[in-house]
Amino acid sequence: MSRELINILRLFGALWALALVSGPLIAATADYNVRDFGAKGDGVALDTAAINAAIEAAAAAGGGTVRLPAGKYLSFSVRLKSNIALYLDAGCTLLAATPTKDFGAYDAAEPNEWDKYQDFGHSHWQNSLLWGIGLENISILGPGRIEGRGLVRYGPQAKPEQSTASKDATVENGEEVLVAADEKEKKPTAQRSGRRDMTGQGNKAISLKLCRNVTLRDFSILSGGHMAVLATGVDNLTIDNVKVDTIRDGFDIDACCNVRVSNCSVNSPHDDGICLKSSFGLGFARACENVTITNCQVSGYDAGTFLDGTFKRTMERAPDRDGPTGRIKFGTESNGGFKNITISNCVFDRSRGLAIESVDGGPIEDVTITNITMREVSNSPLFLRLGSRRRAPENTPVGTMRRITISNVVVSDADSRYASIIAGVPGHPIEDVRLSNIRIVYRGGLTIEQVAEQPTALTNHFFQRLPGQKLQKAEERPQTEPREPFDVPEREAGYPEPSMFGLLPCYGLFVRHAKNISVSGVEFSFAKEDTRPAIVLMAVDGIKFDQVKAQRTGAAAFFVLRDVTDFAARNCPTFSDICRDAVTEETLR
Repeated sequence: MSRELINILRLFGALWALALVSGPLIAATADYNVRDFGAKGDGVALDTAAINAAIEAAAAAGGGTVRLPAGKYLSFSVRLKSNIALYLDAGCTLLAATPTKDFGAYDAAEPNEWDKYQDFGHSHWQNSLLWGIGLENISILGPGRIEGRGLVRYGPQAKPEQSTASKDATVENGEEVLVAADEKEKKPTAQRSGRRDMTGQGNKAISLKLCRNVTLRDFSILSGGHMAVLATGVDNLTIDNVKVDTIRDGFDIDACCNVRVSNCSVNSPHDDGICLKSSFGLGFARACENVTITNCQVSGYDAGTFLDGTFKRTMERAPDRDGPTGRIKFGTESNGGFKNITISNCVFDRSRGLAIESVDGGPIEDVTITNITMREVSNSPLFLRLGSRRRAPENTPVGTMRRITISNVVVSDADSRYASIIAGVPGHPIEDVRLSNIRIVYRGGLTIEQVAEQPTALTNHFFQRLPGQKLQKAEERPQTEPREPFDVPEREAGYPEPSMFGLLPCYGLFVRHAKNISVSGVEFSFAKEDTRPAIVLMAVDGIKFDQVKAQRTGAAAFFVLRDVTDFAARNCPTFSDICRDAVTEETLR
């Protein structure tokens, strides 16, 4: 026998021995096809039991991939397990069942004594289409779709201060329906009571609590309920190339650590797109930290028109009158704060602007945001708010906000009612903010007289009535005396939205209760003439402007200063260099 033949036989023998040794390992990581466990995939028969059986089998074997091949799988709650990858094949739709129609129910929401500090949806996890608690090494992978037609978008009790969806919504046949103000008054009181029965209902597409090593990749979600993805206390979370088209929140990333969100698109016209939170839902304050969001798009097109590619813009109003939401936001739940966050290379289209908010006692520290473009912005392009709502255990202090850098931002067609805002509360300034290389074009068309025409008192809503808007109820009618244009209400405990202050006395930038602010290479302009000042500063200690350009109409001021110390403006076109050590009240043109 030749030496070459001997070597070939030896090689085959080695490969055969390797196959015998690795055989059990291959079996342990094999696919578990849900059809082998009885799933029909016809969109009619309930496949809940089959999907859960496949997951149980894979978990019993030590882990594996549970595969849903092409088809429509109607299901109630799917219970995820550790060391499982759920794979939605091309052509697969996991369809959320409807309790009254499909003769079943979602898993009941578990008790949570801390749910008084945040919305019901943020406080419970089991009442979801896909859920897992205390798991590790889990994945949900695409390219299939999750469709939440049977999910609801609310909790059992909607309070005005806790649910943006209740502001201008009513309930018909178990669904929230937006209605015009004059039509809403015609609805029966029972439909507007805010009480909802959640028995058997599910209100989230994917819900995860206290898990680690989680990957969500390549699939899409259509109609995700109250939240398409709720991750609370999840560490080492990766969300990549996920597309969401829903009414309310897209991604709620709550009290999570080591998070990477990349290459995602979220369309959510009536709520936030990508939202970082740090609620008290776990029973303690935990920061949302070490987060990277990059190469993402958020938008507020009509619901359902992102995934079908039509990108319609027919909806004119959102639940709170501020316009389509669909933004990237920190908060509103902010008990544990936000630390070490980077956002880059993101696009906002037909949405609200960037919102960074701490109102429940948590710190916001070490944030870098760069390379952002926004078009058709329905409120402030940049909104930094340190408030004192403190929806938290008793004696929770006011939070802090410091070391925030925002750069390389381009904004067009921004709502002229709202300037960009940096606003703390008395005794608690926002600190160490750097704005650079930013261009914002507002719609313009407003006057300082319109600011003075606003009523002195605010309405009972969390927002101020704006010019041309009708009040919905007689008891909401405020005083009608005109106010001094620069008498901007504090609203220390108010729900944080730019409209909380009413129509502002400037169009470009409003800064109040802030310290050590730097603004460089920034340009403010408008499409239609606006007679308001460009920049208003109130109760600010240390603010520097360098190479800042602001379009003005007639004799409109460049800066209005009220109680400002250590102010400087240099290299600003059409404006002479100037410094002020301390100013009680001054207008600079």
